[in-house]
Amino acid sequence: MKHRHLIAAVLLLGLAVPVSAQSVQAGISAWQRSDYESAVRIWRPLAEKGNPDAQFNLAQAYRLGRGVPINLAAAETWLKRAAYQGHVDAQTTLGLLMFQSGNRVLGIYWLKAAAAKNDPRAMLVYGTALFNGDGVKADSALGYAYVSRAAAQGLAPARDTQAQMEQSLSPEERSKAATLLADAKPGKKPIAAKPVAAKPVREKSPPPKIASAPIHVPPAPAKAAPASGNWRIQLGAFAQRGSAEALFRKLSGSSALSGRSASYVSAGPVVRLQVGPFESRAAAANACHALATRGQACFPVPAK
Repeated sequence: MKHRHLIAAVLLLGLAVPVSAQSVQAGISAWQRSDYESAVRIWRPLAEKGNPDAQFNLAQAYRLGRGVPINLAAAETWLKRAAYQGHVDAQTTLGLLMFQSGNRVLGIYWLKAAAAKNDPRAMLVYGTALFNGDGVKADSALGYAYVSRAAAQGLAPARDTQAQMEQSLSPEERSKAATLLADAKPGKKPIAAKPVAAKPVREKSPPPKIASAPIHVPPAPAKAAPASGNWRIQLGAFAQRGSAEALFRKLSGSSALSGRSASYVSAGPVVRLQVGPFESRAAAANACHALATRGQACFPVPAK
């Protein structure tokens, strides 16, 4: 029996020219100067006219509460508008948000669309879901192929997940995966049908990167009270406990896990890495969102 690999896998005081004449890039420049209100004023009319990059960036502003109050419903609305136009970063962000909040169906829908455009985060999460049969019909070879493509782009969690998957692939699955990977090389057909894509804006300066912002949650306080509660987050399932311990050591410095401890739960042939406690399911989900900025996906589970 294969061990499961849990889904292992930022937006102007008035300007001289009218807002209507300004571009998405002008908003990005304002954002990079921390002039968030001006950035929002530039993006909003463009977003309302259907510009997918402006829609995505406006969604990020609502998610992060910069230039506007935090409004997750508004953020989701603008993400959907951009995603339906083929904006790959919007599709990935929306898919991750849906998947981690428990809406596997919509999460898989958007992650699959973004994975077909070679987004590494989407390929990691969608590929792992395929490998596990988590919310989608299981296909180990295809799942491994997606994760391998994400790893080839340098996504560290994808490399770790790829190595774990290799331990349980049969020779036939390896052969099928090799064929799928060969078909995905330049000049050949992609693994999945490729939807029409909208070209996202890419920033040239250091982060925050508007067009490829990771999921963000405010950092935990530096001095937090001792953790308590009946919830944990599950970070993975491993054939060997040592692998689970290594992942916890890697992530333990994250503020999202401050004051929490690891539990190694035996489940047949695998060891599940769970971290907690958290006072509520929402708090556990927020920790998962924070860990997504490091490329590590997880989900809340009740402490037993």
